[in-house]
Amino acid sequence: MAEEDELTLPRASINKIIKEIIPNIRVAQDSRELILNCCTEFIHLISSEANEICNQNQKKTINAEHVLQALDKLGFGDYRHPAETVLKECKSVAAKRRRQSTRLENLGIPEDELLRQQQALFAKAREEQAAVDVAQWQEVQAAAAQQSSSFVTESLDKDDDDDDDYC
Repeated sequence: MAEEDELTLPRASINKIIKEIIPNIRVAQDSRELILNCCTEFIHLISSEANEICNQNQKKTINAEHVLQALDKLGFGDYRHPAETVLKECKSVAAKRRRQSTRLENLGIPEDELLRQQQALFAKAREEQAAVDVAQWQEVQAAAAQQSSSFVTESLDKDDDDDDDYC
């Protein structure tokens, strides 16, 4: 049970939220602590109920619909619409991240220019690979020619040695 007591939201995050919502009002430390405990308890309550709904549906993962159903079941239906709005925003941001690489966005180079540069790099790589292939082919041909000439030389030397035997 002591372990559950330690599970809370970060105080700095709660303090920031309080300051954003009511910037001109000073909030006592014990009030901040009470707000922190209420937020933590709310999250525990919603997640526990969402877990029960998930189990009832024989699922292994709590999804957004389970959380929305938990809000309704616990009497927090007024929060459903704002929660759905936040969910849509999160999905939109996630989809945008998947579609675009932030590295490319931050370069400031138009996509058609990046494509042109990429194609130029591919062409250069093909030329370099072709040059390597030609050099390797020439080495193989030279080695084959050398082997062939040494074979001919050995054959001629052998023929000369055989001619000496007939004398």
